[in-house]
Amino acid sequence: MVDRGASAPSLPDGWPAHPDPILALNLMGSFDWDLDSGLFHMDAQAHEVFDLRPDEYDGHPETLALRVPAAESYRLDSLVARAMKDGSENYGAYFRLRRRDGTLRWTHTQGYIRRDETGRPRRIIGIVRDATQELADSEARREQEAQDAARRHQTSVVQLTTAALAHARTVQDVIDVVKDTHGLTHLGATSLVMGLVEAGRIRLIAEGPAGSFVPGTLVTRIDEPYPMSDVVRTLTPRFIESPEEFAEGYPLLWPHITDLRITSAAYLPLIVQARPIGAMGLLYNDRRGFSDEERNVLLALGSSIAQSLQRAMFYEQEKDLASGLQQAMLPRTIPSVRGADVAVRYRSAALGRDIGGDWYDLIPLPGGRVGAVIGDVQGHDTHAAAVMGQLRIVLRAYAAEGHTPATVMARASVFLHELDTDRFATCLYAEADLSTGVVQVVRAGHIDPLIRATDGGCRRVPVPGGLPLGLSAEFGSLEYPVGTLELDPGHTLLLCTDGLVEQPGADLDDGVQVLTALIATGPDDVRDLADCLIDVAEERGGDDDVALLLLRRRGPDTTQSGSRLQQHVAPGDPEALTQARHMIRAAVRAWGAGERADEIELVADEVVTNALMHTEGSAILTLRVLTGGDRRLRVEVEDSSSALPRRRDAGESGVSGRGLLLVDLLTDAWGVEARGGGKCVWCEFVVPPGD
Repeated sequence: MVDRGASAPSLPDGWPAHPDPILALNLMGSFDWDLDSGLFHMDAQAHEVFDLRPDEYDGHPETLALRVPAAESYRLDSLVARAMKDGSENYGAYFRLRRRDGTLRWTHTQGYIRRDETGRPRRIIGIVRDATQELADSEARREQEAQDAARRHQTSVVQLTTAALAHARTVQDVIDVVKDTHGLTHLGATSLVMGLVEAGRIRLIAEGPAGSFVPGTLVTRIDEPYPMSDVVRTLTPRFIESPEEFAEGYPLLWPHITDLRITSAAYLPLIVQARPIGAMGLLYNDRRGFSDEERNVLLALGSSIAQSLQRAMFYEQEKDLASGLQQAMLPRTIPSVRGADVAVRYRSAALGRDIGGDWYDLIPLPGGRVGAVIGDVQGHDTHAAAVMGQLRIVLRAYAAEGHTPATVMARASVFLHELDTDRFATCLYAEADLSTGVVQVVRAGHIDPLIRATDGGCRRVPVPGGLPLGLSAEFGSLEYPVGTLELDPGHTLLLCTDGLVEQPGADLDDGVQVLTALIATGPDDVRDLADCLIDVAEERGGDDDVALLLLRRRGPDTTQSGSRLQQHVAPGDPEALTQARHMIRAAVRAWGAGERADEIELVADEVVTNALMHTEGSAILTLRVLTGGDRRLRVEVEDSSSALPRRRDAGESGVSGRGLLLVDLLTDAWGVEARGGGKCVWCEFVVPPGD
């Protein structure tokens, strides 16, 4: 029963006293639904919306079923019932109605529920209006927004792909960008294929997904009936808009790709400077046809990929050329060294085609000595590599001529300065006598050497140094101090360029500490240790080359007796002769020659001087301790002349001619031995027993 005593609900706030004219002007009709009586009153405009004449409507909502389909009526009834039940003050809905001519139109209704003091719904007043055009406009807007979003998405994909391609250095980098799931697949492509033009053929360099490769298409001729061949031959893109078009245009290819369920495809020529360098195909399985805008997007993408591929190919060609040049400048082989284990390694910088002037070298020297070189020419380009090659050759030549380490370095600096180049070079030259373990080191602006002991401990060996090569000659500072260190049996000498030491954000000393710790924990074998160090450099990356030379002195040779020192003395080199005299003096005192030290120095100096004066070549001075029976110190001087020395009469006032006389008087034994194309003058002195 209806409670008639309840007060009637009020109209919505702001509802006009006579709303019909206002609503009519806005093409809206109004209704007033009395829930107690069930009558649904509508004004004239509401009749117009429902396409009903006043005589066709009796005021009961059921009559509206003539215009509202059953499904829509059920949906509206459910909506209104829920609004009245849950205490809502209003509701709104779109629904369809069928007009007199049978067409369906969209209609919108908005109702306001009025309740009595108990909250019971008593009346609903509201509006109805034709919403067909509104929804059509809304749908059009949604479609336009979807198209705009798709356009923005495609443009974004092109921009992101282009940005990624800007960082691609190699052809494989370009392929990786193109095949990236965040790249072209966002354009809807399900498969791709890419090829490069090489000698009138197209070589496939990328295809995907896995399993989509077509046999016989790895290398194809440009005149073959394939879509990539067509676009390369004609320089015109080919947009295939249906499977039927694909099958008809390319019957040779179509049977092999039917499993991919291709519905359309876009094949683009990759053109640079009006020349085709390749082609790319994008295949789709969820679309037919391409809009003008989609075609333009794909063409722009193809142009960007073509430019990146061309840049990558030039990059790889230059890298191969630069790498080949650098490898040609480095030693092809490292000679075996008696009494030592040697390992060398080289790692190119992570900069790609940019190569540096880092180098290493191992130089066999007379008398069983060996020269070890490590260096770095300023710069990362082919010019640096060329300068490096020339420096390596002259250093080897100067060392082989028998110059002292300081002279070798000074002459190399003068050579670099006279090359008229703006480059300088750091270098370290170590000349080692492996029989004694004495190593003479000259450093030109380079980092110090390191020594690893047999127990694994590693230490940096500070060596006094001079200016880098080239700069010392420019500033007239060619004095290179010579440092001496001892390499015990089992110890390893490590020379490297700063690419192995430098680390981002750390100074050189910190890098050296890290390196010494790494060497201390590394393997014992020099080859394994070298591999370990290079692997670390690879993991760390960096923008500098790394050159590395390891020389490990083996244990003493039991077939030789005593200690031995050797010095190469070049003719016309006073410094070399001075160095030889220093070595003689240091050796005879260190080996305990006792009272005979002065005699040995005098005889050795005389024999060396004779060799330099009476032959045209250099001399090799060797000092050796012989054990077994009496302890003897032996002096050997080799030269390249086969003429035997002879005693001459100096006369009463002569200042020369007494050399062999002194030798005969002061030595316990002496003689001459043939040595290849030359000879060796030897002298022996009995000395006190020593340690």
